Amino acid sequence: MKCLVGLAEWRLAAAGPEALRLARAVGADGVQVDLGGPGRGEWLDAPGRIGALRAAAESTGVRLLAVAGNHLNDVGLMSPRARPVLERLLDAAGALAVPLVFVPSFRRSAIDGPEAFDRTVEVLRWAAGQAEARGLALASENVLTGGQARLLAERIGSPAFRLVLDTFNPVAAGLSCAALVAELSDLLTDQVHLKDGPPAVGPTPLLGTGTGRLDDTLGALGNHRVPVRALVLENDYRDGDRERLVADLAWARRYAAGFRG
Repeated sequence: MKCLVGLAEWRLAAAGPEALRLARAVGADGVQVDLGGPGRGEWLDAPGRIGALRAAAESTGVRLLAVAGNHLNDVGLMSPRARPVLERLLDAAGALAVPLVFVPSFRRSAIDGPEAFDRTVEVLRWAAGQAEARGLALASENVLTGGQARLLAERIGSPAFRLVLDTFNPVAAGLSCAALVAELSDLLTDQVHLKDGPPAVGPTPLLGTGTGRLDDTLGALGNHRVPVRALVLENDYRDGDRERLVADLAWARRYAAGFRG
């Protein structure tokens, strides 16, 4: 199976069915969609939204790749409010027939010490069990070291649990993505987030022109035979600049040709 090149809905100037139509217009193969929530757009499971997305996927030929629970960064994965959000996330993914849901661990969900690590294990162990029962993979996106990330997976202990590789967040935290690939190749999910940095001010650099050392990371994925199914652009395109988006898609497409998911 060829490696797809996709977009992250929450980094686009369009949402919902419009994001899929934008993806088709610029030549992307798929879209990861967001659960939504306060400050993050309409809830994915709002009345009629699941059906509209499925219809848009069918009419455009753009695949629905995954559902992200970015609202958990606002709620806090360790808070009592997290489990209802996780249930909505998993149910929405099941209704959309996507293979993957992922849970970010930033801001209020940051794994910033032993207590947060233990509580994250507890919540994700439960969520992984729920995902497995639905035939889904559940992945964590975090900036743990390789050893910490492997321990997280071992303590969760579920075949449904994976790790999302983001090509810049670990770099911003002082880690090497290529080294993480070498340490964690057997645990990585088959969808990889592509972005380059630093993104703090102004538009993020075009892929391959920033400080993320993307060539090293993508080379490591190939060398360690990680079965990458989708390279998903996560640079910030919310300003509507299609020229940057098309340029990044072309850059990613050159690498995707070397992967077989």
